[in-house]
Amino acid sequence: MRVDSYAFLPRSFRAMYAEPPRVAGHDEPVWAPFEKRLAEAKVALLSSAGLFVQGEQESFELDRERSEPGWGDPSWRAIPSATAQGELGMAHLHVNDTDTMADHEVSLPLRALDALVDEGIVGASAETHYSVMGYQATGLHDWQQSTGPEIAARLRREDVDALVLAPT
Repeated sequence: MRVDSYAFLPRSFRAMYAEPPRVAGHDEPVWAPFEKRLAEAKVALLSSAGLFVQGEQESFELDRERSEPGWGDPSWRAIPSATAQGELGMAHLHVNDTDTMADHEVSLPLRALDALVDEGIVGASAETHYSVMGYQATGLHDWQQSTGPEIAARLRREDVDALVLAPT
């Protein structure tokens, strides 16, 4: 069966994403060997849904995104692994939040990761997971200079072995 990733998106998206231009200086694929067995590894999740802990963290910036639709907030939020259903908010104008607000697992599968740990497939779940706002059409510089390095530094400090992207 062939999957058409663009079937439910505006036709204009195909031209923008089917053959994305290479970023200057980033011509080679990025590859990092995974040294540990998964059953011995500590794994963190990274969601692109613009999730934040309600009442504890600020929402991602939506006013600027409304006025500049190609801009996306390049900041990030740390999501504790014990975050329960109903404790997250979502700020992302390019994504319908209905399903994620009904079930956070759609965009940040914390309980699914816990189940893999319980089954011995994954060694451990990280204490902290991360969320960013996807659709970063114009903010690559901020991601290279701050967002990416800041998240990577925290992952290293927490002895995380693998980061799984949960795209939304």
